[in-house]
Amino acid sequence: MYRCRQVVSQCSSTIKSNLGYARQRYAGESTTKRFGSDHGYSKAPAIKPPTLNEMPTPKGSWATAHSRQQSKYNMHLAAGLGFTAFTLFVGYQSGSFYLNYEPDLKNMKINVLSHEQVRERAAAAASASEVVLEESEPAVAAAAVEETTPVEEAVVVEDASPEAAVEVAPPVVEEVTPVAVPDVEAVAEPSRDQTGPSDQSEVAAPVAAIVGDLPVHIPYLLIGAGTSSFAAFRAIKSRDPKAKVLVIGEENHLPYMRPPLSKELWFSDDPEVSNKLKFKQWNGKERSLFFEQDEFYCSPVELVAKENGGVSVVRGHRVVKLDIVGRKAELDDGRTITYDKCLIATGGKPKSLPSLSSAPENVQDHVTLFRNIDDFRRLESISRQVKSITIIGGGFLGSELACALGRRAKTSGLEVLQVFPEDGNMGKVLPKYLSQWTTEKVKGEGVQVLPKTHVEGATMEDDKVVLTLQDGQKIKTDHVVVAVGLDANTDLAVASGLEIDPTFGGYRVNAELEARSNVWVAGDAACFYDIKLGRRRVEHHDHAVVSGRLAGENMTGAGKPYWHQSMFWSDLGPHVGYEAIGIVDSSLETMAVFAKSTAADTPKAVVEATGEGVRSETENAATEQSSMKGSNKLHAPVQGEHYGKGIVFYTRNDVVVGMVLWNVFNKIPVARRILKEGLTTDKLPEAAKLFDLHE
Repeated sequence: MYRCRQVVSQCSSTIKSNLGYARQRYAGESTTKRFGSDHGYSKAPAIKPPTLNEMPTPKGSWATAHSRQQSKYNMHLAAGLGFTAFTLFVGYQSGSFYLNYEPDLKNMKINVLSHEQVRERAAAAASASEVVLEESEPAVAAAAVEETTPVEEAVVVEDASPEAAVEVAPPVVEEVTPVAVPDVEAVAEPSRDQTGPSDQSEVAAPVAAIVGDLPVHIPYLLIGAGTSSFAAFRAIKSRDPKAKVLVIGEENHLPYMRPPLSKELWFSDDPEVSNKLKFKQWNGKERSLFFEQDEFYCSPVELVAKENGGVSVVRGHRVVKLDIVGRKAELDDGRTITYDKCLIATGGKPKSLPSLSSAPENVQDHVTLFRNIDDFRRLESISRQVKSITIIGGGFLGSELACALGRRAKTSGLEVLQVFPEDGNMGKVLPKYLSQWTTEKVKGEGVQVLPKTHVEGATMEDDKVVLTLQDGQKIKTDHVVVAVGLDANTDLAVASGLEIDPTFGGYRVNAELEARSNVWVAGDAACFYDIKLGRRRVEHHDHAVVSGRLAGENMTGAGKPYWHQSMFWSDLGPHVGYEAIGIVDSSLETMAVFAKSTAADTPKAVVEATGEGVRSETENAATEQSSMKGSNKLHAPVQGEHYGKGIVFYTRNDVVVGMVLWNVFNKIPVARRILKEGLTTDKLPEAAKLFDLHE
């Protein structure tokens, strides 16, 4: 206010009079008395200030109005960003454009120079510049520059090892500029501060992408060539179509499925089945043991140059060490490869018995630890030459092999024996009454079953293995098959600094299956946290598929926790089988309901109906709808009861934690829903109705 008065005091008298006139008009004074008609203001009406009723009514405070405008702006901004992101996503998925973070090595001519060559060419360029300055005509100067341009020729990369020398073609250089001598060793390794390949544009002298027959760097490295790796690279390729995946497997085979090795392959009448590795499912449809044909994969050298990515399998090698911080894998032959993301899917190693592993070497020559294709081929050949085979183990694998060989015994005269410490077949999984009933079924397949005993010693006598049992009984047999479970293959743990679970074994991972930064584990080797059932380790085909797929998705940034309850199944021939889910342990309390089975309640029937022998894939044919038909009440088992088909509920603290569907198929989604809801024992009678046992 004081400043305003100063300004007014400095004004002229005319301005002051006009200001006074304006004040009088706003105050309601007449102007005619002061100015008269000479000024043209004859009886000009006075200007009245507006009243409160005439003023516009504000809608809220200024802060409220500002907040309202800011919210509207934010909404428009979010809508614009969302539309832009959606447009980019649709364009990327449709192939209209793509982001290429790697150099196109196939079309790029790389000139790699040694220290001496770089110095020589830098000196030549400097001398050429001096010549250009001395010449007065532009044509002569251009000729001098052209003379210093390197001739296109093959250059050999100098490396400490002769095997690493790679011949590559240099690019056509348009002009020569003196450059500083680069440190070749410093640029030989990709940057580890990036999740993708290093930016080659920042390197003055790029190195070769291939050393020998392996790439120097790979975005996705999968250790192990089993089911989990197959599921993982399928998931990776579905989310990142241009991904480059390198699989390193210890076996000399491409990824294949293991369940038929103890099931359908043994029921083939083809004498060349061990070579062809094709089997007929229970419905008669022929299928290959391998997931994909050879043409699906490419060589490691081709993988680097593939614009749209691909999958390559290195067979007969294993990774012996991981540098977690440096993202580097070391192979058994000393070669190394760097990666962005790594999956450990090394599976498991078959267990042996102390009485056999400590036996003389000539005894061990007659023992097979059954696990892979080579074991199947060996045992299949032996079974056609010997007179007796003894199987040690009464679990899934042992019982399946016993039934498979027992079928062959009916036509060839082969004697098949099965020895295990439990009361009956699959005694660690099935309730005692059902396990003993199953044993009678196995005996009906032509197998001599010896339960409640174990092997204490083994020797050789007359070119036969003599097994000494716990009760002193001795068995003479031509060959022994050991099927007593698996140990997780954790050979990488000590060398790589990875944690092993002391209770369950296997690499300890979180719910996203991540063991360390950028390192995931899936399949038999993973001890994971199940958000519903706690920490677990599972050794079944469907878990290998589920966990491998989840790991592959998380390697591409999905960040999903493990929640899908995997299932497993076992067939004791084409007429008896079951599917299971959750924790199935015979030491838990169980409740069950059974009904008479029909011809449709067999593994053979379900394969004929769905056309799929791998029953973890037949869930697509299942339904969660139920007609809620009446069912038998849950009751204790009755002596002599025929367990044609039924449901066994495994409970812990009065909550269902596992289920066995005995000769009941395509109902796993219903069982999974029961586990997810944490059904209590008082609701089991109603839950049993969901399976339509009397349909």
